[in-house]
Amino acid sequence: QVQLVESGGGSVQSGGSLRLSCAASRFTYSTYCMGWFRQALGKEREWVAIIDDEGSRTYADSVKGRFTISQDNAKNTLYLDMNSLQPEDTAIYYCAARVGGVSGWWPLRDFQYNYWGQGTQVTVSS
Repeated sequence: QVQLVESGGGSVQSGGSLRLSCAASRFTYSTYCMGWFRQALGKEREWVAIIDDEGSRTYADSVKGRFTISQDNAKNTLYLDMNSLQPEDTAIYYCAARVGGVSGWWPLRDFQYNYWGQGTQVTVSS
């Protein structure tokens, strides 16, 4: 059974930084996409950043230039470095994994992912 476990959330002031980690166990697929999504209170879950097995990445406009997604394949860990955090970044952040690669498109919808972590809370105060 594949498991995704997020960590690294917390409370920071506006302008601060956090690094989220997602440890993947028993996820041994060679072609995949992994992504970070977030859900603010009262809002729908939205995608934040996605990376594929070749290292290609894409970011939502709201985080472009501030957030960086990366992966350490040796550690089976996905990261999200978040800088210049703003109150509107406050949300529960989820790690997700999709089995199978993509070509010419990005899976931006949550139903396109096979596995999810339990989420980690990020709170940014002004």
